[in-house]
Amino acid sequence: MAENTLNIYEKKAEEMTRVTMITSDDLFRQTEGGFLSLDAGGRHYDRVRVVRLFPFSDANKYLSIREYENEGREIGIIEDLDAMPGESKKAIEHQLTLSYFTPVIIKIINIKDEYGYAYFHVMTDKGECRFAINMGSNAVSKLSDTRLIIMDVDENRFEIRDVDALSHKEKRMLDMFL
Repeated sequence: MAENTLNIYEKKAEEMTRVTMITSDDLFRQTEGGFLSLDAGGRHYDRVRVVRLFPFSDANKYLSIREYENEGREIGIIEDLDAMPGESKKAIEHQLTLSYFTPVIIKIINIKDEYGYAYFHVMTDKGECRFAINMGSNAVSKLSDTRLIIMDVDENRFEIRDVDALSHKEKRMLDMFL
């Protein structure tokens, strides 16, 4: 009985650590409902998710393709999105645009600190926006000396590509986060 249990755990560990590469032979399509489907390895997946393994440093390399259900089990990895054929690449890019929507903050109009939250009023490359972050969390992440990612209370991401490009007044408002 104990040996059977050990075999089950060994099998699960092997399954969890196995890496399958998705190639240009595998076909991705956007469904009528706007989801991403995949035909790979003789199987059809009605709906899959795409996760960037290096979202900031190498966004189009090493993309994890996961089942939408089944606890998000990994199906395989695309080494380089640019190596995928036209229709597949276009469908994957569309999905990534939806999943990784990250407006770039180009101007900070105001930041107000109140009751443990910071309320941002900013101008982004997508337009004017207001959002809040929890001051007690790690909502602001430094990607480099000048690049920041800010995650609001609803888990939306905002990027400041170059803090040095902001005005002195804008930098002073950000000081409490740096």
